[in-house]
Amino acid sequence: MDVILLERVEKLGGIGDVVSVKPGFARNYLLPRKKALRANEANRKVFEANRAQIEADNAARRATAEKDAGTVDGKSVTLIRQASNTGQLYGSVSVRDIVEALAAADVKVAKNQIVLDKPIKAIGISTVKVSLHPEVAVTITVNVARSPEEAELQAKGVDVMAEMFEKDESGFTEAFDPNAEPGTIAADAPAAEDDAQG
Repeated sequence: MDVILLERVEKLGGIGDVVSVKPGFARNYLLPRKKALRANEANRKVFEANRAQIEADNAARRATAEKDAGTVDGKSVTLIRQASNTGQLYGSVSVRDIVEALAAADVKVAKNQIVLDKPIKAIGISTVKVSLHPEVAVTITVNVARSPEEAELQAKGVDVMAEMFEKDESGFTEAFDPNAEPGTIAADAPAAEDDAQG
């Protein structure tokens, strides 16, 4: 199905481009969201008649988005979540969680502006894209941790999971007797057995 784009659509084209898309994509996404018109003669004439107005509206929205980008770009939010010892979250961090965290930091972003390819399911620092306008995108940092202290360590660049496993390995030491024969029982074990018999 051929459509005329009314705004820039990533991986498709810019304003006024006539592109061929799958019918379902046009019917379910582009047309209902007023991102495109069906490419027929009547719509081409309507688009050409209103092209200047459409481009002016787009430029105004882009200018507003660029102004907002200054407050959003590089912002960092911290989310405290419960997680297993391996760092896997019980649940996941969704777009709604990020929007609420940004709102708490006095940054207004709509849910549809957050581009989260897949939910965040482990503790750590993630970079998330925020698309304020089809031509204006910024990134924010999402720090997911089990406690505020852990979040501070992660913010400083410490790999909390690697450090935790190093502590576990160094905490366990096995008693080693260099004179023991292979297969013999440790020296204090027979004394315990004698006490049990007596």
